[in-house]
Amino acid sequence: MRRLRASASLRGLVRETQLSPARLVLPLFIAESGPARAPIAALPGVARLSLAAAAEEAAEAGSLGIAAVMLFGVPTEKDEQGSSAWDPDGVVQLAVAAIKRAAPQLLVITDVCLCEYTSHGHCGVLREDGAVDNDATLELLARTAVSHARAGADIVAPSDMMDGRVGAIRSELDGEGFDETPILAYSAKFASAFFGPFRDAAGSAPAFGDRRGYQMDPANGSEAVREALLDVSEGADMIMVKPALAYGDVIAAVKQQTRLPVAAYNVSGEYAMVKAASSAGALEERAAVLEILLSLHRAGADAIISYHAKDAARWLAEER
Repeated sequence: MRRLRASASLRGLVRETQLSPARLVLPLFIAESGPARAPIAALPGVARLSLAAAAEEAAEAGSLGIAAVMLFGVPTEKDEQGSSAWDPDGVVQLAVAAIKRAAPQLLVITDVCLCEYTSHGHCGVLREDGAVDNDATLELLARTAVSHARAGADIVAPSDMMDGRVGAIRSELDGEGFDETPILAYSAKFASAFFGPFRDAAGSAPAFGDRRGYQMDPANGSEAVREALLDVSEGADMIMVKPALAYGDVIAAVKQQTRLPVAAYNVSGEYAMVKAASSAGALEERAAVLEILLSLHRAGADAIISYHAKDAARWLAEER
């Protein structure tokens, strides 16, 4: 054992968990209007990007060995249904095409939800009583997913947490000739305090109420597994757990029970927390980030969505 401690080569040989840039996904916020790069105050180092800037950012991510980018749209106009979500000339649809031209080898994952596009900020259309109409929302989510696939998205990722949306999307994709487009289902998305900076970045905070009616209670780990298995039965190809840092037990359980690829979203609040602690001198950012990402992979995450993805890819290259 003393030899193992003394030799980096031997440590690498027997290391149980190996993290690489190929496990990482970089989230991108694509703005329909505004400057090329508009810094997001709540997420230091992250910006809302124009189409051209997003293509540049994606190409850089690909050059660092990052596996994929995940796109979130920030439209100029919103309405009660979120109709720009499925517009063929919408911001995400145009961004997909631009990124595939700039970095054809890079996987492009699109977030499928209505919250960024609705005037009220909820993830679906509303009934007269102000509650989300689950069934009416399914058709719109499926329409959005097809529009993303038609634009060239490699993977669609429904994040709305509506019941039955994976089956509805799978049926619509298959019917439109996109039967080989995988679905990455946000199966275990919790009503978390760690989402705050994202809602600022995407302009998707609810105008009233909250999302606890359709996002999960952080206390319920077994429910997360049941939701994941239900999505598998409806045709999900991959499963998402979000947030990540406080949910290693859920990641491990979902991986064990589904036997599918699992993605963990190292979310905006988790990123901002590390940034703030690092700025205050309370911890060393590089070491903390790599430890967090390694722990998520160790728990069972095959892919990790992180705003630190580019930095992490560079740090990992230096370690090699």
